[in-house]
Amino acid sequence: MRAILVAAAAAMAVSTAAGAAEVKTYSYDGSFDEATFAVESAIIDRGLVVDYVSHVGEMLNRTGKDVGSDKKIFEAADVFLFCSAVTSRKVMEADPMNIAYCPYGIFVADQGGKVVVGYRTYPEGPMQEVQSLLDEIAREATSE
Repeated sequence: MRAILVAAAAAMAVSTAAGAAEVKTYSYDGSFDEATFAVESAIIDRGLVVDYVSHVGEMLNRTGKDVGSDKKIFEAADVFLFCSAVTSRKVMEADPMNIAYCPYGIFVADQGGKVVVGYRTYPEGPMQEVQSLLDEIAREATSE
């Protein structure tokens, strides 16, 4: 019986890891500042409001020494957080626990002069509508 429980737990761990979110990125041919402007514009052009910009790159650069690291991960990195009332209502009416994915985020990161725009992917089902929105914004910002 114990072997069956251990095997079941291992199978659940594997299925959870397989269902983990991935990251989709697009290269940006330009500067970090141009990319952040393009992302913000693509969000606003859809009538959406950027709720918050998380300056992850600045935080990591500022706190590296405090946590015992001298590695510079990003030249710059920001995450734009926003929501869509229409899309959020639709996905949360389908499953109220989709609240766990809100707000939605698109990031811009510069690693040694290579700028990317991206987002985390979402599970199959209603959240694919949000993923499509994020993909449209990222593609517009990067001219993909």
